[in-house]
Amino acid sequence: MTRDQVRVLVADDQALLRGSFRVLVDSDPGLKVVGEADTGVTAVDMALRTRPDVVLMDVRMPEMDGIEATRRICAAPGAKDIRVLMLTMFDLDDYVYAALRGGASGFLLKDTPPGELLAAIRVVASGEGLLAPSVTRRLIAEFVRTPESARPPGRVLAGTTEREREVLTLIARGLSNAEIAAWLHLSPATVKTHVGHLLRKLEARDRAQLVIVAYETGLVAASPEAGA
Repeated sequence: MTRDQVRVLVADDQALLRGSFRVLVDSDPGLKVVGEADTGVTAVDMALRTRPDVVLMDVRMPEMDGIEATRRICAAPGAKDIRVLMLTMFDLDDYVYAALRGGASGFLLKDTPPGELLAAIRVVASGEGLLAPSVTRRLIAEFVRTPESARPPGRVLAGTTEREREVLTLIARGLSNAEIAAWLHLSPATVKTHVGHLLRKLEARDRAQLVIVAYETGLVAASPEAGA
């Protein structure tokens, strides 16, 4: 395993799926499976021991479900750089909302084509957030409508600049750094700096968490069509 390889932990209670994911991930020279877990408890233990770059986490796991396992991994001291990519059979079930709140960097459906799964692992490892292509903004809209999602915008965004809030708004609308740079007439390097400041100031793990903050604070409002 080279230093440049993305280290992956596979967590799924089905041995056949774990084996399939291992073969697929190890087929890519830039990725390497460093362990397998068949329960949520084992996933937490192995994640904190092996410190992978990405955990492929099944939602429904014995002993402890993938949501709680994700919460524990993301909340553990020194685990800030571990990204969790949730795998689910259903693109709009309630697990998705809980997974994002628990600190997951995104989720994909289990029937995602192999090439897209490999690309998703790299995206999440790089600090980007990722949602299944079939999931539209209505997921986020529904996610933030729940009562416990409200966060006081003044306090949360108090330390950000006007320009940073502009960047945050565009991140929440799904724009890439290059698109944000073009929209605001900034250089890509400047946008990257603003994103870095936002991650630090808002204590967000990645862009997926920045999107959540933008919606929860009301900086970006969910459109009526989003929940349709």
